[in-house]
Amino acid sequence: MSKNWYPIINEENCIECGACFNKCSHGVYKLEGTKPVVVYNEGCVQGCRGCQSLCPAEAIQYAGDTGEKKAGGCGCGGCC
Repeated sequence: MSKNWYPIINEENCIECGACFNKCSHGVYKLEGTKPVVVYNEGCVQGCRGCQSLCPAEAIQYAGDTGEKKAGGCGCGGCC
């Protein structure tokens, strides 16, 4: 788990589909009504882009993102 890598939701772009919430099994998100909210930054796995890759609105970026992608995914168990 990471303290330097976590999702940031662009609320203007978010369509509240819940894809990020449904994908993440690490407790990073919760829903407030239908709106996903990041509540557990440290639960995000360094380098995981699973929720970003599923977001149809491209509303997710990551704090700590340097643009580098890990070969073979992030190692969190198949989310990437």
